[in-house]
Amino acid sequence: MRSRLLLFVAATLMALGLATVPDSATAAGEKFVLISHAPDSDSWWNTIKNAIKVAGEQMGVTVDYRNPPTGDLADMARIVEQASAANPAGIIVTIADFDVLKGPITDAVDKGIPVITINSGTKKQSEELGALLHVGQPEYDAGFGAGKQGKKAGVKKFLCVNHYITNPASVERCQGYADALGVKLGRQMIDSGQDPAEIKNKVKAYLNSNQDANGILTLGPTSAHPTLAALREMGLEGEVHFATFDLSDEIAKGVKDGTIAFAIDQQPYLQGYMPVVILTNLARYGVLPSGHMNSGPGFVTKKNIGLVEKYAGEFR
Repeated sequence: MRSRLLLFVAATLMALGLATVPDSATAAGEKFVLISHAPDSDSWWNTIKNAIKVAGEQMGVTVDYRNPPTGDLADMARIVEQASAANPAGIIVTIADFDVLKGPITDAVDKGIPVITINSGTKKQSEELGALLHVGQPEYDAGFGAGKQGKKAGVKKFLCVNHYITNPASVERCQGYADALGVKLGRQMIDSGQDPAEIKNKVKAYLNSNQDANGILTLGPTSAHPTLAALREMGLEGEVHFATFDLSDEIAKGVKDGTIAFAIDQQPYLQGYMPVVILTNLARYGVLPSGHMNSGPGFVTKKNIGLVEKYAGEFR
């Protein structure tokens, strides 16, 4: 009984980052890989990179970050295969496209590599892949929550600026928003691409052609920043109910000055940090949480922006 108690206390201390860093003998072979779908240009992932760095230092393990430089999902699938071939102590991976990634992820699971899915994808998909658990934000629910806020503010016609339309989870965000408003999702969702100038021009073109649109939803800094620029150039700052996913310094400023009604925070730090802690404790002590973990959504508004803005891009 006492040994079990000591084991539980040790695991808990490790999870909280309060235990001493293990020596090299204890940490031997404890190397994990986090694989995302994000292109190199997507700064939002800096928070997750920071999270795995902090977790790695606290746990005394090595965590590599890998991604397809252009965001190509076929390239991502190959990266998963390469990581699996190296037999790491665990893989942390996004489910950017279930069909594309199913083979490589299930192959890793079949080899006995512990896998935790994060960010994109659903709990059901994570279970179908054989992953241990999923750490992320239910994307449809997050979009629906944003739509409920938009409906309260009087949004009737909207634009959803989707900068990563090949990722099914991004469509779920727009779909949830539309459903909460009680409208069908159609041409209100645009494939904006990821070039800032192109995004800005597409937003301006849509708003010029749909002058009755009184709501905008962007899916992260990649599309939010150029949309802010478009609104400034059109003199529509504060005139359109503007909501966005995720945080950045520029988004935080927009929330403070009222240009952005709110930001949906999925707490990416937890998506990077918790899987490393969980996999480390699994490798050392055989302990594992019994269930998935929702990292969001939370809503950052003018009322609570002061609590989070100084950590934007680093921990939030």
